[in-house]
Amino acid sequence: MEIRKSERRKAKMKLALQGSSGSGKTYSSLLIAKGLAGNDFTKVAVIDTENGSADLYAHLGDYNVISLQPPYSPERYIEAINLCENAGIEVVIIDSISHCWDYLLDVHSNMVGNSFTNWGKITPRQNAFVNKILQSDTHILATMRVKQDYVLNQKNGKTIPEKVGLKAVQRNDVDYEFTIVFDIDIAHNTKASKDRTGLFIDKPEFVINTATGKKLLAWCNEGSKDEIECIKADIENCTTLEELRAVYSEHPEIQSKIKNLVLQKKEQIEKIHSQIIPTSKIVESKNINNNGNSIS
Repeated sequence: MEIRKSERRKAKMKLALQGSSGSGKTYSSLLIAKGLAGNDFTKVAVIDTENGSADLYAHLGDYNVISLQPPYSPERYIEAINLCENAGIEVVIIDSISHCWDYLLDVHSNMVGNSFTNWGKITPRQNAFVNKILQSDTHILATMRVKQDYVLNQKNGKTIPEKVGLKAVQRNDVDYEFTIVFDIDIAHNTKASKDRTGLFIDKPEFVINTATGKKLLAWCNEGSKDEIECIKADIENCTTLEELRAVYSEHPEIQSKIKNLVLQKKEQIEKIHSQIIPTSKIVESKNINNNGNSIS
């Protein structure tokens, strides 16, 4: 445990777009993704649960698509995100995460026993899915449906019903997890209901385009130092296996990138340790497993 100066480091965008059917969530997320990927659609993948809606915009470019079929369990979403990460995808669009919540609600409603107790079995699955989004070393854009309603508005002397969005179809507090939440209306106008970047909050409505993604990318890349370089320096400064294990565990999102460096530093520490203490006295060191998930 230590006190350190606050430092703005490079970040991965975690953004949600919520709106009613026809508001343009999929199209808007693709435009943002293009900007985040530096106009290179080959670095973008869409996890599609909307019956092939992602393919409707193939004219925009050669982005990748994973057609996710039922059941829409959290574990299947996690598997799809892992597939994207292993393929080197830089921007993942999950279209949409509402299906996951509908699935969990259905599972809960069909469970026998106490309803409150049963939530204890459902919540960890939802949390695992949300944590996967937050810890992923990719930009992730998630769309959410909203429960729909109609209001009567006066236009040109006539009463016209207009579709409006209400509450997002997801767990109540899921919006707290995202860096930005965009609300898109049926006319494709967008406002930020949550914005940790400060780029869009309390600003006039706008229509999302590729420049939106480029603005977000610039914000993500801000920082006084490159994050990986800072972590490498922390690894180099380690003098014990405990310190090395702590640094490795603090950064699950980039463990694959620092694993070799950690192993090299581990060998150095063990070599120094063996020169100080007779071999017979050395307690067997703890290793990083082959999956690179922990030092066990």
